[in-house]
Amino acid sequence: MIPSIKLPQADRTFRSYRLNEPPAFSKPRRLESRTIYAAAHVVADPLAGNSIGAPPRLDWEATLAFRQHLWSLGLGVAEAMDTAQRGMGLDWTSTKELIQRSAADAKRGRFAIACGAGTDQLVDGRRYAIHEIINAYLEQCEIVEQAGAGIILMASRALAASANGPDDYERVYHAVLTNVSRPVILHWLGAMFDPALEGYWGGRNLDDASDVCLKIINDHPPKIEGIKISLLDKHHEIGFRERLPKDVKLYTGDDFNYPELILGNSHSYSHALLGIFDGIGPAAAAAISALDRGDHAMFSQILEPTVPLSRHIFQTPTYYYKTGLTFLAYLNGHQSHFRMVGGLESGRSLLHLCDLLVFADQAGVIRDPHLAIQRMRHFLAFNGIV
Repeated sequence: MIPSIKLPQADRTFRSYRLNEPPAFSKPRRLESRTIYAAAHVVADPLAGNSIGAPPRLDWEATLAFRQHLWSLGLGVAEAMDTAQRGMGLDWTSTKELIQRSAADAKRGRFAIACGAGTDQLVDGRRYAIHEIINAYLEQCEIVEQAGAGIILMASRALAASANGPDDYERVYHAVLTNVSRPVILHWLGAMFDPALEGYWGGRNLDDASDVCLKIINDHPPKIEGIKISLLDKHHEIGFRERLPKDVKLYTGDDFNYPELILGNSHSYSHALLGIFDGIGPAAAAAISALDRGDHAMFSQILEPTVPLSRHIFQTPTYYYKTGLTFLAYLNGHQSHFRMVGGLESGRSLLHLCDLLVFADQAGVIRDPHLAIQRMRHFLAFNGIV
């Protein structure tokens, strides 16, 4: 029998909680009905500094092993995204190595990988000339293409800070898209994920921004494979999805409403490029496999219970979701410690992480309850909770 664990509560009392036996998800060999990427987190080297402002140092063995785990489920890996702490501890030098190492592993195993190309070699807080932003994008795109991976054209903090309006966005994206050798995935990341991206595309509101983005897509359809939208607004995503050119995919980045958006309807649905799939990979793969078989009920039965966990992990301030995913990876034995680049393990409270254990158990994504309890007890004791 799985033992219970006493978890502290806000009123300083304790509640006893007993974890469930984990579901036996089968591992599909290939997912077919949707294109699915899990945005993967990175594992910090626990013996390196990795404090705020310190150079990032990764545990390469654990970081790459986690990508092998995601690939083994049939998921693609979205590498070097905000889930990997781009802009929150991971610098361009380390990002470049991460892209090269992961892409090499993907090539050896013939696994799906797409990597973020942005402008984060440019210093935050400065305005740049448009040609400097273009050159920064092109430098990173070249690195990704040389590594043999697909490009995810990330939203640029430098562009958001420097653009005078929609024309500057069109100029930058035109220059980049005409220079890449194969179609890319665009990335619209909302300000809830990164406040520095407020007002992206230069529109006065969401509708105006959508018009600018869609104009860029319609001007370059052969160079755009899809677009990931992370705005946590399902109605906007559905409306945007229905305005896309026929052969351009919508990749949902909505970590609140993904089951409904992926399921879609008979004529319109979203693919997925999601941070939450880092933590719920086995459930996500099993759900898409059910969709492949046409079993919509099983798809929902597997994926819907993961939504409360995802909403908890991605609660405000949303950009600290990386802390929750890393803690879940620690509970599940994918890494031996709960340390993060930039000291981001402090991004969520102890009570938040206790609730995360419960939500993860109820979602069926704790793979070894005994290990999870052992590690949670160590974590609580370290924090003075006995």
